[in-house]
Amino acid sequence: MLNTISFIFVLSVLIIVHEFGHFIMARRCGVRVERFAIGFGPRLWSIKKGYTEYCICAVPLGGYIKMSGDTLDEGLKGNKWEFYSKSVSKRAGIIAAGPALNYISAIIILSFIFMLGNPVLTARVGMIMDDYPAKAADIREGDKIVAIDNEGVEYWEDVAEIIHKKTSGDPVMLVIEREGEIFHKKVTPKISEVRDIFGKERRIARIGIAPHEEIVRIKHGPIRSVALATQRTMKLTGLICRLLWSIVTGAVPLGETVSGPVGIFVITGKAAQLGLIYLFQLMAHLSITLAIFNLLPIPVLDGGHILFLGIEKLRGRRVSVEIQERATQVGLGLLIALMVFVFYSDFIKFGIIAKVVNLFKH
Repeated sequence: MLNTISFIFVLSVLIIVHEFGHFIMARRCGVRVERFAIGFGPRLWSIKKGYTEYCICAVPLGGYIKMSGDTLDEGLKGNKWEFYSKSVSKRAGIIAAGPALNYISAIIILSFIFMLGNPVLTARVGMIMDDYPAKAADIREGDKIVAIDNEGVEYWEDVAEIIHKKTSGDPVMLVIEREGEIFHKKVTPKISEVRDIFGKERRIARIGIAPHEEIVRIKHGPIRSVALATQRTMKLTGLICRLLWSIVTGAVPLGETVSGPVGIFVITGKAAQLGLIYLFQLMAHLSITLAIFNLLPIPVLDGGHILFLGIEKLRGRRVSVEIQERATQVGLGLLIALMVFVFYSDFIKFGIIAKVVNLFKH
């Protein structure tokens, strides 16, 4: 039940925020919004204010807006409040406002998380792995690493980053705190060849330790929180764009890196079980992903519409309805094929197909 509620909540908020971006920019540009719907399917409740009907629909997954004169085949009358009566720049602004608001909402959510206390793993050691140098050096579960080669550490992220770079084969000196006492442990890491998330081979050093479950919350002031939130948003944007390029070039298999509704359902459920702050962290990250995905230059998506507007700006006239319709059909076909593949990959990844097969066997 928690999985379902958290999934509906996260997905609905992200899409409603996206559509509200289109809505508010359309209003600012003088375009009439005929309908702002929360959800899809049959209307459960509606109210009309001014030129806009606000309604709640039966399927609580997202929402949509309908602008006056937003399709070329609906018989445009040339009224100043129609979408296509506006300049290319204003139409582009309306379309780009959806992804932009997803970005802004991600920064706002992350800023609040940094102000309330961002949860991070401490440098305390959890599991010790067999056949690795940490066990031979008598590093134990519960030990706290306070320094590595005279470089102070506080959090597990620091520990992992420093150790992974020690690929020279030389011993590493760890300063350990154990029950109030300080110990010095010399460890020679094992060097491994691994494939990173972008499909590139690289060398990393390991000593065979895993983090403890101990977590601390790091709080920051408002200005610092906004700065950190913006930095994280930009970092995630770069990471996602690089990952998309790796998928396009074939360096990374699509099924291993992309999840659809099934994957999001599982992940949001796990985040909700950990606590609200983790759920909102996930929401911020998904909001960034949604913004980037919508900006891809594929017809049907916002990026596809912006591409057509760019062509219109260069040519001095609109792309014909026929060409736009054909491109939209191709884009829609690609998205449907992608969704089918992603659904199948999620079913395999999370063992759903195996569970169904076993169910029929019994």
